[in-house]
Amino acid sequence: MSEQASSIDYIMEKASGPHFSGLRLNGLLSSLSSSSSTSPTHRTCAVSASASPLTPKQPFVIGVSGGAASGKTTVCDMIIQQLHDHRVVLVNQDSFYRGLTTAELERVHEYNFDHPDAFDTEQLLDCIQKLRSGQPYQIPIYDFKTHLRRADSFRQVNASDVIILEGILVFHDQSVRNLMNMKIFVDTDADVRLARRIRRDTVERGRDINSVLEQYAKFVKPAFDDFVLPSKKYADVIIPRGGENHVAIDLIVQHIRTKLGQHDLCKIYSNVYVIQSTFQIRGMHTLIRDKEISKHDFVFYSDRLIRLVVEHGLGHLPFTEKQVITPTGSVYTGVDFCKKLCGVSVVRSGESMENALRACCKGIKIGKILIYRVGDNGKQLIYEKLPKDISERHVLLLDPVLATGNSANQAIELLIQKGVPESRIIFLNLISAPEGIHCVCKRFPSLKIVTSEIDVALNEEFQVIPGMGEFGDRYFGTDE
Repeated sequence: MSEQASSIDYIMEKASGPHFSGLRLNGLLSSLSSSSSTSPTHRTCAVSASASPLTPKQPFVIGVSGGAASGKTTVCDMIIQQLHDHRVVLVNQDSFYRGLTTAELERVHEYNFDHPDAFDTEQLLDCIQKLRSGQPYQIPIYDFKTHLRRADSFRQVNASDVIILEGILVFHDQSVRNLMNMKIFVDTDADVRLARRIRRDTVERGRDINSVLEQYAKFVKPAFDDFVLPSKKYADVIIPRGGENHVAIDLIVQHIRTKLGQHDLCKIYSNVYVIQSTFQIRGMHTLIRDKEISKHDFVFYSDRLIRLVVEHGLGHLPFTEKQVITPTGSVYTGVDFCKKLCGVSVVRSGESMENALRACCKGIKIGKILIYRVGDNGKQLIYEKLPKDISERHVLLLDPVLATGNSANQAIELLIQKGVPESRIIFLNLISAPEGIHCVCKRFPSLKIVTSEIDVALNEEFQVIPGMGEFGDRYFGTDE
């Protein structure tokens, strides 16, 4: 960051006024501005694998800073508890204290543990960079009684959805700050922090009260004033009272959930919807993508996922208000389902989604479209059988895999030729390739796409990667 940018940040910090229950919202979305402000480069529907690099989705990195004993760990624990359906790893800056030399150990009471030089920032930076790239890392274990790192043990942390970096000086170094998607500062009264520090250091770290007070007056308070407090200006969110501020923590967790559940393409195309990921959904994807799974299990878990996608798609249909009388004689105000509805499956894979649709919509009419396709070039319409009044209906188009988007475009074009308004078409699939989403959404911006996961890319053979192979063959047992 340049000196000019730093000055601008400082001026903006001084001028910022809006606060909501102690939660500062300015700058919260700064991590997204660069990705959402740039439009994707124009592509044709015939996209090679080189258009999308095979890189894993990076985790959401949160920095939590504040004075010693301000309640940072409590805030982190509360965030982790509420994100129970996501993989979260906590990295403590304290783990990266430098081990003291023999000379420093002899004069340990004169050593400033609250100075930036007390930490191995280079190793901390390496840790976060590796975790962001999906690699595991062995975090050192620091012994606060001996002031040395344990040579025979470490803490293994693996790739995760969320990385929380906690420490008094995690905002001090610009290189570390640049890796964060959200920066939280826990603001707690100095007297409360001192009382907590005395209790923690005497009970957990084996120190006497006099040494704790001496260290606080000599090192902790000056370091807070010189290094910690000035870094507060970098925070996106400021939480007064730490873990006691449940409103602020709930808002933070909601924001994190939104970012985790929102694929980058959903920020570009408002008509693309990905059902919220949970461990159940991820587990089912793990099973159906496994090439060793039995046909019976593949069908069973595919049907479960398809049902979720269908239910989500039905939620995008228009509803009308309706009142009914309950068995207790009370009036219940609810909604009435959309009456004019039909499904259209793209033969043959799309037929695997028909049972789920019939289970959700009793007596629904289902049409069929057969399109001949070879690689990325073949897209000849071979057969279609659609309801005669399809132009008066909302249409759920069924195809479990959206790859290049060419066949989908052919099917959508046919529906529009039959009189179906583009805005009344909802395209349902299990997995989508980014290339296919670009291809369909650029041509038909008014329809909706509902999927359970967006994969990485297409390979040179126009297969979705990581994908799940030829879905129709695996589902109907013709892959042997």
